[in-house]
Amino acid sequence: MSTATTPESSSSRVPGVRWDPVFDELGFPEDPENLYTQTVATMLESAETVALPHRVKIILAQPKNEFMVHFPVRMDDGHHRLFKGYRVQHNNALGPYKGGLRFHPNIHLDDVKSLALMMTIKTSLVRLPLGGGKGGVKCDPRALSEGELQRVARRFTTAILNDIGPDYDIPAPDVGTNAQVMAWIADTYQMSTNNRTSTEAMRVVTGKPVEIGGSLGRNKATGQGVVDTLVEMLPALDMPMTDLRVSVQGWGNVGSWAGRILEKKGAKVVSVMDHTGVLHNDHGFDCEALTEYCMEHGGIAGFEKHASASASGKNPGLGGEVVSLEEFYTNPVDIFIPAALEQMVKTREAEMIQCKVVIEGANGPVTPDADEILERRGIPVIPDILANAGGVTVSHFEWVQNKTNHMWTEEFVDAELNRYMVMAARRTLLARQKFGVPLRKAAYCSALAHIGDVYRVRGIFP
Repeated sequence: MSTATTPESSSSRVPGVRWDPVFDELGFPEDPENLYTQTVATMLESAETVALPHRVKIILAQPKNEFMVHFPVRMDDGHHRLFKGYRVQHNNALGPYKGGLRFHPNIHLDDVKSLALMMTIKTSLVRLPLGGGKGGVKCDPRALSEGELQRVARRFTTAILNDIGPDYDIPAPDVGTNAQVMAWIADTYQMSTNNRTSTEAMRVVTGKPVEIGGSLGRNKATGQGVVDTLVEMLPALDMPMTDLRVSVQGWGNVGSWAGRILEKKGAKVVSVMDHTGVLHNDHGFDCEALTEYCMEHGGIAGFEKHASASASGKNPGLGGEVVSLEEFYTNPVDIFIPAALEQMVKTREAEMIQCKVVIEGANGPVTPDADEILERRGIPVIPDILANAGGVTVSHFEWVQNKTNHMWTEEFVDAELNRYMVMAARRTLLARQKFGVPLRKAAYCSALAHIGDVYRVRGIFP
């Protein structure tokens, strides 16, 4: 049955959000800035396009489980501080819950719910036998010592110990966490459960250090997936993969790897922005040198003064110049990669951006209003659930390697990742052609059709 909008459920009721009757049925707040409402709206609109049954829509509109925990941690000065943590298990119809853990001072429950839903859609699009989950701790990891960070990670693990497991819910790194944090979580889980067998218990997380079962190629996987997707999609968007000028918003793991890999393919990264500043270099940055600088200094600020020759042999003066935020968006480029946080590209930024293609390295960086503006301006957006699926794909590879006690070569991991990303990109292009919709909606349609098929076969208990 169609759920076409009515005067009571039209987009004018909540600006920027197509208000579906499911929102009223489930009691959603009328908040156009709420990331979860925006994400569910995108899902429901695509669900209508593929005629997803009502029962599946309401299941996907809310997570299966939501956990909020508070736990004390002793700080270096001896006092104890109370931290808030989250784990959201959105859906496991396709397989175990899977999703990252974010350590960030501005993390909120609805943000985590949104990321968990996106993971469900993402794993379905890539056809991984995994469901969607997400979690995190409200903290600033940059403000914590290594000892404090370790204690936060271990105490959070203890707090959610009974709700994760190597075949039930498998966390991974995200913003503010890394392989070392995953090692602490895996070790805590192994020492705190009856599942003491190392090869079994250590599967509780992916993105681990290689020394304890991590996969080769995992650290670069999300950035590699962005590039693999771009290479596959550009011909369909009537763009050659030559002489590309690129701007990157966020020079963390995803942005820096995407930039480095694109540079090796002949592209020039000419504009970079992160939480510390904005830089431009019309001749293209030395991405390796910029990454090394960021790892040492915690951001790109000051790199413009970095005048010595880099390890790759580029000329002095490679640091570029400081520019304004407006100049960052309005400097003409071919490819814009938002790879920082959610909702970074809103209507103002969408009006300013001068690029030919946007490819989302972050989760949910472009708001629905901004998406419509970019579409109206003829700028296609390659969506997050496709473009940044490389991370969870290689996490799946790691999980399989741990389960079978095998170690794949990096070349094999890269080849398999490319195969998965290419097939997901082709599914998206086929859905775009079939339904006559933009790329984001096409990716959602392909993923939701697969989930609908699974629910049709499995049924709903009882």
